[in-house]
Amino acid sequence: MIVKTLLRVVQRNRALDIIVFAVLVLGILATIRFLPEPDPVEVTGTAHVIDGDSLRVRGVEIRLRGIDAPEGAQLCMQGAVSWPCGTQAARKLGNQVRGRIVACKGYGRDAYDRLLAVCRVKGMELNRWLVEQGWAVSYHGYPDAERISKKAKRGIWSGKFIQPRDWRNGNR
Repeated sequence: MIVKTLLRVVQRNRALDIIVFAVLVLGILATIRFLPEPDPVEVTGTAHVIDGDSLRVRGVEIRLRGIDAPEGAQLCMQGAVSWPCGTQAARKLGNQVRGRIVACKGYGRDAYDRLLAVCRVKGMELNRWLVEQGWAVSYHGYPDAERISKKAKRGIWSGKFIQPRDWRNGNR
């Protein structure tokens, strides 16, 4: 009899504990939902190109947000001929930033702790420009620009290539 009574008390308390825990979790999630976004991080200066979608500005490593460029060692095909599209993408980005001031606005960090940013040179958005010119694919950021470059067969769209994320997965 005492054991049955104790079991009922424990079961009631367990149910109450679960309800209290659920209410606390929901309260925390609701609070987080309405917190303001952190202010964007702004970095301005001359840039050093790391690859087709990454820069270093004033010591800050930046990954261009919303795009994915071929990797440095990646090759693309034009007919039966391969060409170093990853190197070319980095070279094209380098031509745009060389000797100019780059202004980047960061919106968080990626898995490698790089600042995810939209960068501009003289008002021109580099992220969009790379996709429009066919030196990067849209990564949830510039599907309209990708359609334009694909239709015009610019850059990597002039032949065949493996999507950069697929190439990375197969070559790590």
